[in-house]
Amino acid sequence: MEHENESMQTYPPVRSVTVRVITDKPVKKTPYQVKGVLMRLFPEEEIVPMLDGRYRDRFLYPRVQVKILNEQIYMVGIGEGVDAILAIAKQMEILDFGNITFQVLDVDIEEHDDRLRPTNRLIRYRFITPWVALNQMTGSRYRFLNNPERVSFLNRLLGQNIVFIAREMGMELTEKVYTKVSLSSLFPKPVDENAWGAFFGEFRTNFILPNYLGVGNGITRGYGAIYGLFNPEMFTFDESDLKEGAQEETAEELPPKVDEAPEGLEAIDADEVPKPRREVHPQGPRRPRRNVRRRGGFRRSRAPFGPPAEGRSRFNKE
Repeated sequence: MEHENESMQTYPPVRSVTVRVITDKPVKKTPYQVKGVLMRLFPEEEIVPMLDGRYRDRFLYPRVQVKILNEQIYMVGIGEGVDAILAIAKQMEILDFGNITFQVLDVDIEEHDDRLRPTNRLIRYRFITPWVALNQMTGSRYRFLNNPERVSFLNRLLGQNIVFIAREMGMELTEKVYTKVSLSSLFPKPVDENAWGAFFGEFRTNFILPNYLGVGNGITRGYGAIYGLFNPEMFTFDESDLKEGAQEETAEELPPKVDEAPEGLEAIDADEVPKPRREVHPQGPRRPRRNVRRRGGFRRSRAPFGPPAEGRSRFNKE
């Protein structure tokens, strides 16, 4: 195992968790519908204000995220959202959507405290749900760019997305964030009624990110979920997820200087990324938690989950 550069800045650990809900039949629902069921099922739990928008000004980046991947429910928590998810993970027995009911057979829980930090390697990730990079404002700018400018523009947007997440987790980055997108098309796919533009493909960055975490716009709707093509436990790369001969390509060393970077790699200085405005609201009393009988038979998995599917995952649009 190769160690990271000892000169890199040390940051406080950031907790993250992924819960995969195993049900008796495929879940053909949207993240919005799943969140509604969870809020009705656990009305007194701390997860509710993290799902219903009450914490929108307090947490600009969603601490609890719900995804539907390959017709399975995934709950992703980061920072303050970890305990909120763990509090209900093993209490789920029946998910009643009105027209259909699912029995929860099991849950897989993967919890870490080191999956958000810069590294001296370029890590390869795949978007497993559409990356909604463009909103109305950025989309209008993107329209008038040529293809090389579009790639650079998207690289910078992705770098800004990563800086934003790191700041939300209390990290003031001293390292530059490097990004390089590799997309199936530079023509954005229209998303919803918001004039958003989405892309499919992969990217590389010198940042370790939790699997299934959302990047970009529409995170609360399940967009922008990522999957890292490496094994972070040993910091070696998972050859089963890569084509033959791609291991060295995935583990490229970061260039020491920006002007020596390989073609297409963009550098973002965190100090140059504007900080969003935030309204601060006083925190109300913490909601009491109900004592609910917990069933046995659940397991907590330390091994990383496999990718939902090769290539693009099925995505249920709201």
